Amino acid sequence: MDYLQIKKVNSLNGEIKISGAKNASLPLIAMTILAKKSVCIKNLPNVADIKTLLKLLSNLGAKCDFHDEMVEVDTSTLTKTKATYDIVKTMRASILVLGPILTRFGHCEVSLPGGCAIGQRPVDLHLKALEQMGATINIEAGYIHAIAPDGLKGCDIIFDKITVTGTANIIMAAALASGVTTITNAAREPEVVQLCEILNNSGVKIEGIGSAILTIHGTSGELLDIDEFEVIPDRIEAGTYLCAGAITKSKLTLTNVDAGHLGSVLAKLEEMGNSFDITDTTITIYPAKEIKPVKIVTQEYPAFPTDMQAQFMALATQADGTSIIEEKLFENRFMHVSELQRMGADITLNGHTATISGQTQLSGTDVMATDLRASSALVLAALVADGLTDVHRIYHLDRGYDALEKKLHLVGADIKRLKE
Repeated sequence: MDYLQIKKVNSLNGEIKISGAKNASLPLIAMTILAKKSVCIKNLPNVADIKTLLKLLSNLGAKCDFHDEMVEVDTSTLTKTKATYDIVKTMRASILVLGPILTRFGHCEVSLPGGCAIGQRPVDLHLKALEQMGATINIEAGYIHAIAPDGLKGCDIIFDKITVTGTANIIMAAALASGVTTITNAAREPEVVQLCEILNNSGVKIEGIGSAILTIHGTSGELLDIDEFEVIPDRIEAGTYLCAGAITKSKLTLTNVDAGHLGSVLAKLEEMGNSFDITDTTITIYPAKEIKPVKIVTQEYPAFPTDMQAQFMALATQADGTSIIEEKLFENRFMHVSELQRMGADITLNGHTATISGQTQLSGTDVMATDLRASSALVLAALVADGLTDVHRIYHLDRGYDALEKKLHLVGADIKRLKE
């Protein structure tokens, strides 16, 4: 098993190219199930989750050719409608094939999903919405069995809570449904917006893109002509490297990035004393001389993302004062706290709120990644910790970060990937 060995650096300097967004790529790959012919997707990140979903599509009968940040997916050869446990267990986003397979074929079996252990993320909202659209759903032996022999029908859906994958799943299901589907309390993330924009350009009229109310005019089963497109830049990867600049007090420039997707992250980094030069495709961070403490509450987009909470916690250990982070979305998303404490961080937990005392000198030691974003928080802490830090179980990291150690090495980090 691989691990990362990281030694403290005085500063970083240079440019980091941001990869395509994992969280945008996954629904877009699932969307190819709705296509008449082969679809070319560019700017894909080379991460484990992408390969897992492509393997799932291949097992269903699709042809997938992934190389050089590009994939050709041909789902015209799809013959199977069962997404098996052996693949779905490794990645929650596999549930994204449920809506498109069901709307295309009228039946499917999809294993209940797995993924990062950051708390309960039930799929009941997905299933309830599909039932409203006319599907009959049973759960047997760990599989979702869904049938809609007469096709899915457009209807009005109100999500009890905002769900990103649920919104994407129902958008794709509604794309080939008959009639009009309205989704109220829809997720507004850039990744959902891109899915809507591509479907809209492919013959599925969608109104309200970027808002909490989406109206989707289905094609009544007619498959789509989907043109070649590029995945948007990964805002979470970008935020992580901005935190790397901030925690090491280094000027860094990110390229292939969209600052418009990073409003809340940039605002909190500014509160902490950092400043920026921003163009259409670049962000340069000018770090604070003294890092100021911050208060953060994680909420759905466009508020502060839960996927950046762990990285800011690492940064807060170096702030001049006490920071407060409240996690409102996932009940188990503080599992990185104990690992940061192993490095000397002064963090107190009270329910869903963490209090971080700043200006703590961290010390390198052996730490263990517990989920994807926790992994990157430990890497950030290791950049300023005395001595050597070994970050284990980085298969979590590899699920969502494309060549993290190579990108950090290019800007001066002393970081190596080694074998256990």
